[in-house]
Amino acid sequence: MTNNKLQGHAAMIGANVMWGLMSPAAKMVLATGTVTPILLTDMRIAGAAILFWIASFFTKHEKVPAADLLRLAGAACLGILFNQGCFIFGVSLSSPGEASIITTTMPMWVMILAALILKEPITWKKTGGIALGASGAIMLVSGNLGQQISGNNPMLGDILVLTAQLSYALYLTLYRNFIQRYSLITLMKWMFLFATLLSIPPSIPSLMNTTWNAITPASWACTGFIVVGGTFLAYICVMTGQKVLRPTVVGMYNYIQPIVATSIGIYLGLDHFTPTKAIAVALIFSGVYLVTISKVKPK
Repeated sequence: MTNNKLQGHAAMIGANVMWGLMSPAAKMVLATGTVTPILLTDMRIAGAAILFWIASFFTKHEKVPAADLLRLAGAACLGILFNQGCFIFGVSLSSPGEASIITTTMPMWVMILAALILKEPITWKKTGGIALGASGAIMLVSGNLGQQISGNNPMLGDILVLTAQLSYALYLTLYRNFIQRYSLITLMKWMFLFATLLSIPPSIPSLMNTTWNAITPASWACTGFIVVGGTFLAYICVMTGQKVLRPTVVGMYNYIQPIVATSIGIYLGLDHFTPTKAIAVALIFSGVYLVTISKVKPK
C-alpha cells in the first residue's frame, strides 16, 4: 500500500471519528432548545466557509473558470447542503435510532452508483464487506431503539434521511474525477461558500427569532467543535481520502461513526460494553478490510 493511500485511510478514520464525536455535541446544543437544527446547520456551514476562505489566503491562488464554479455549486448541494439539511430535518421528524440504521445504507448506494457511473465492478468481496459492516453498525445502534421517541412524521423523516445518504453517495461518485483538478482548499472554499449562500435565505426567520444571549458557554463550545472539528477539519480529511481512495472505500468508513458514539456512551456511563458490541466492532472492521482489498477493475 502506498503512502498516499495510507494517508487517505488515516484521513477517513479521522473524519469519521470527528463526525462520531459531533453527534453527542450536537445533541447537547439542541437539547437546550435555544438553538434550532436549521440554525446549527447554518452556523456549521457558514463557520466552515469562513475558515476555508481564511486558509485560502495562505495557499496558492487557483483560478476557477465559470463552468467549474457551476460544477462546484452542484457539489455543494449534494455533498453539503442536501446531505446535512435532509439529515437534520429527517432526524427531527423521525428518531435518531431509525436515522442511524438508515445511514448504514450509504455504502451500498455508493457501490451501486460507482458501478453505474465509474464502471467499478461489484465484487463478492465488496458486497460481503458492505453486508458485514452494515450488520455490525445495526447491532451497535439497535440496542437503544426501544428507548427512542419517534417524531411527528416518521415516514417522511426516514425518506429525508435516505435522501441525505443518496445525495452524499452521488457526490462521492459524480465528482470523483473532477476534484483532482484543484487543491483541497480551493474546492472547499467554493463549495462551502455556495452552500452558505443557499442555506441562509430559508433560515432568516430562525436567525431573527433566536435569543442569542441565551446561548450558554457550553453550547458555544460544542458549536465551536462542530464547526472546527466536525466540519472544517473533517472535510479536509474527507477530501484527502476522496482524492486517493475509491468511493466505495470512502463510504465504508461511515461505519466507524457508531463505534465512536458507542464508545463515548460507555465512557460517560450512559452505555456499557458487551460481547455483542465487540462482535459488532469486529464485523465493521472486517467489512472495511474486505472492501479495501476488493478489485478495482475486472480481469
